[in-house]
Amino acid sequence: MTWDLKSIVVAVDGSDQSIRAAQRGVDLARMSGAKVTVVTVVRTPEGWWGIDGEPPTPEALAAALAEGQRRVLARVMEQLDTDGVEVETDEELGDPATMIIAVCEDRQADLVVVGRRGAGLVERLIIGSVADRLAHDAPCPVMIVP
Repeated sequence: MTWDLKSIVVAVDGSDQSIRAAQRGVDLARMSGAKVTVVTVVRTPEGWWGIDGEPPTPEALAAALAEGQRRVLARVMEQLDTDGVEVETDEELGDPATMIIAVCEDRQADLVVVGRRGAGLVERLIIGSVADRLAHDAPCPVMIVP
């Protein structure tokens, strides 16, 4: 029995581990002829402006988040060898694990590839790592790259 990979989702956050994960996903796609979707998800900040501060306008917040995502994707994409591989990018807002799962479902992914760590220690302690959540809840196999 062979594993016929047609769609691979790679989740990146700009960390070195996520860049290594992205290259693994692209390498697998090159060998199998699969299409790759490189996705980055930004968690919408809640209350980051402080108790007494004014929240940013929705437009300003959206622009700042979009710019951050573009920088992450640009950094990742410039470091990947994508020759011979069909690659598209996707930018999402929300809970990273939830949104990555939604992208996997939408793309009918055969595999999701993610770095072992990316979030800060406090976030991992409070909500668990994205890799751990994907390992439990993704609709397809998960490759966790150290």
